[in-house]
Amino acid sequence: MKPWDNIISADEQAGYRAAGFGRPGGIGQRPALLIIDVQYRTVGTRPMPFWEAIKEFPTSCGEVGWQAVGNIQKLLEMFRAKGWPVLYPHVAPKVAGEGGRLAEKVPAIMNIASHGYDFVAEIAPAQTDVLLPKKHPSAFFGTALASHLIDLQADTLIVTGCTTSGCVRGSVVDAFSLNFKVFVPQDCVYDRSAVSHAVNLFDMSEKYADVGTTEELLDRLQGVSPAR
Repeated sequence: MKPWDNIISADEQAGYRAAGFGRPGGIGQRPALLIIDVQYRTVGTRPMPFWEAIKEFPTSCGEVGWQAVGNIQKLLEMFRAKGWPVLYPHVAPKVAGEGGRLAEKVPAIMNIASHGYDFVAEIAPAQTDVLLPKKHPSAFFGTALASHLIDLQADTLIVTGCTTSGCVRGSVVDAFSLNFKVFVPQDCVYDRSAVSHAVNLFDMSEKYADVGTTEELLDRLQGVSPAR
């Protein structure tokens, strides 16, 4: 079962297959892990149901975020062990006057308590990781991400974090456009809407990325050589 099987009809999925979409892109030999916006403001300081979580941070996705954190931990352990690069595109604290269209569309994002921007401790950056403050959905827009990836000679991006329909999707589309291979572990990304999460995973799987479980990805990465 894929996350979208109860939402996208079998007939519609068959239509994509008939048109030639959804072919696997594969995994290269130099993967890099992106952990996008996994901060307390998106998961809460502890696992809580959505309606409780947004009382703490209006931008929280609730328990689904913490479920993803546990799976990201597994990937992070492998990346650390193999010496592969880990990059953290993240939203920096907002200051008055810099919100732009986002502040107009979602005013609540301008009033997040400062500790909400802290990285979740279970998957916090190490000194050797790359931190990339961003102001827009795509991790590439207005950041040095592409420059870092070129320097690292990365050929594959493993994209995790949130939200599936927002910053994850925006980053995946840009990564694909820049000719990186892309894999999205479906249980390492999260969204406040289960339907939006599933539909965007389907769309990414058909056009821009390989989508599978963390366990499937770990199995595939086992055969990739450690960094030199």
